[in-house]
Formats: sequence, C-alpha cells, structure tokens
Amino acid sequence: MSFYTMIVRVVSLGLLLAAAGTVVAQQSYPSRPVRFIIPYPPGGSTDPMGRMIATKLTERWGQSVVVDNRPGGNTIIGTDLLAKAAPDGHTIGWLGGAFFSLPSLFADLPFDTSRDFVGVTTLGKTRIVLVLHPSVPANNLQEFIALAKSRPGELNFASSGVGTNVHLSGVLFNQVTGTRIIHIPYKGSGPATIDLLAGRVEISFQVPITVIPMINAGKLKAIAVTGQARLPALTEVPTFSEAGLPNFGWTSVTGIIAPARTPRPVIGRIASEVAAILAMPGTQEFMAKQGAEPFVSTPEQTTAVIKVEIASYAKIIKEAGITHQP
Repeated sequence: MSFYTMIVRVVSLGLLLAAAGTVVAQQSYPSRPVRFIIPYPPGGSTDPMGRMIATKLTERWGQSVVVDNRPGGNTIIGTDLLAKAAPDGHTIGWLGGAFFSLPSLFADLPFDTSRDFVGVTTLGKTRIVLVLHPSVPANNLQEFIALAKSRPGELNFASSGVGTNVHLSGVLFNQVTGTRIIHIPYKGSGPATIDLLAGRVEISFQVPITVIPMINAGKLKAIAVTGQARLPALTEVPTFSEAGLPNFGWTSVTGIIAPARTPRPVIGRIASEVAAILAMPGTQEFMAKQGAEPFVSTPEQTTAVIKVEIASYAKIIKEAGITHQP
C-alpha cells in the first residue's frame, strides 16, 4: 500500500467516524431535561411564545423543556447564565431585542455577544403597537402627537428596558415627531404593563402579544401599529402610515441561542424541531392571534441575523446618544 493510499483511507475513515458521531449526537439528544433561559420576568411578551415552544419540544422529545425566567440587569443576569452553561444543548436561551443592544450599552459585559453564543434558530417577527392608558385625552395618532407636543417632558412611556425594541421605538417616535415623551424603563414588559394599566405611566410602544387582551377588553387604547398592513389580531387599528406617519416602523426578531461550542448536530436538531413546530397550523394561528408571524432560519442564517441586528441597534443607539443608566 502506498503512502498516499494510506492517507486517503485514513481521511475517509475520519469522515465516516465524524458522520457517525453526528448521527449519534442527534439520536441521543436530549438525554435529560432542557433548560430554556428567558432573561425576563414571567408575564411579559416573551412568555407565551417561549412557553409554547417549550411545551411543543417537550411533546416531541419526551424530555421536559423547562422555562427558567431569570430577569435583571437589562437581561445580563440570564444571558450570563447561558454563556456559562455547559455547551451540550441542555441549556438554551431566548434571543430578542435586548441581546442586540447589549454591546452598544455596556462596555464591561461579563460575556461577549459575538464570541460566547451561537445562533440556533429564529422564531418570529413581531411589530410594535402604540398604546395609551384610557385617561390620555387622545383617540388617534394625530391627536396624540398634538397632545405630546403641547406637554413636552410631561408624558411618560414604559418599556421593558433600556435598549429594547420597545424603548428604541419610543426614541424614534420622539425623533420623527419632535415630541419629548420621557422614557421609564422596567425589568420586563410584564411589570411595565402592570404600571401602564394602573395609570402610573401613560404610554407604551409594545409588542402586540403583551397588550392585545387589554386592548380588546378596553383597558388600553391602541393608536397605531407598525408594518405595511394591519394586524389580523387588531384589524381596527391603523398602521402608522395610514394614521399619517409614514416610514415609522420597527420589526422585532426573536429566536433561540446557545452557548458557544455547542455541537453543531445538536444545534441542528433543535433548529429542525423548531422549524417543524413553526410550520404547524396551530402554531401559526397562535402567533397570528398575538401579532406575530413565524420566521424560520438555519443556525447559520440565525448567526447572520444576529450580526445584522446588533449593527442596526448600534446605529440607532449611537445616533440617539443613549447610554445605560443604573
């Protein structure tokens, strides 16, 4: 046997062993319960979608997928837990707007968003709806803009935290309309919504999933929604363009991430299972009712989306001069 023939056989054997290892990894995962870290408190916009995915994965795998809410520190507490978890696929985490803004807001993060995580899959795209407490004397967008201009610095808008998509929506609104509505950050959309319903803050730019029940119950007034068409779940609410504010909008991307060095076959298994879940008619109906639409991506595409979103958030944060305030 020649030296080169021997080398070819060795390489071929290596490829076969790698392929076999991939199959074994896919078949053996998960071997125990999976923890799904959501860096927000229960009751917020992430909960319904996160818990639905966890339930569906549990059904498909026969292993529990447990939602672990770890709020605090602008999502840094929960995200750091994920970064330090064993990279074996048994700990995964929620991907959302706060993750994209972290590098632009904090110079001393305990993790590196580009180095310590890997994209698994995207879950959905959601738009933003502007809602008011019923006590606010405005019933459409133009009335609200006029009111805000007449009371600069007096009205407050609640968000789920500094740098989140709902916070930046308020920042963009102030920039586009020339208003000065003051930002009040919370540790999640759940606490923000509680204070909004109580009238302790008057306004919020919210992910629809959080406020649709309150809108339908008459507890909040929906003024306008981002996007090119009305939401099927809020057909009576005009888009910002229809209401007289063209080119105002924000689309929020959500997904799943895992610790860096999680095996590619395991990541692929999670991604393919989630894609199958998102393709189910029941899932699509569930998401439509809550103002979201499925968004399926491969792990490689998800990693690319993360890079684009981080750059997009960085641009807005820099232009607006937003800084983290403890």
